[in-house]
Amino acid sequence: MITIQKHDFDVAHEYQNLLQENTTGGVVIFSGLVRDFSEHHDHLTIQHYPNMTESVLEKIEAEAQQRWPLLETRIIHRVGKLSVNDQIVFVGVSSAHRKAAFSACEYMIDILKTQAPFWKKEGDEWVEAKDSDNDVADTWLKK
Repeated sequence: MITIQKHDFDVAHEYQNLLQENTTGGVVIFSGLVRDFSEHHDHLTIQHYPNMTESVLEKIEAEAQQRWPLLETRIIHRVGKLSVNDQIVFVGVSSAHRKAAFSACEYMIDILKTQAPFWKKEGDEWVEAKDSDNDVADTWLKK
């Protein structure tokens, strides 16, 4: 399931939603936070293109479900003005097998960072994509 929203999310609630009675062997979650990048900026603003962004996230989720035997998947991404330590993104997966859960969660966040159409601005400055993020995503895409 994919959600793009302005309001915060509850990690414990999302974790519970990933559980499947009697079949879940592992749940892996990632929650990304706003870091304090600069003494000159006290917030991060995230923008996106509605529908286009959801479509890309749905594709990422579907690709993970094809690669690994997953029971449940969840992506939440926040938009709008966020402060230091606010949650930005949640990626969670459950599987009967821990290795599948770890790999799928890592894949989803790595690909999301490079392919999902989100734009970030620290204070008044737009943030460019990092080459290191692209390198990590390329490793997954070559597999």
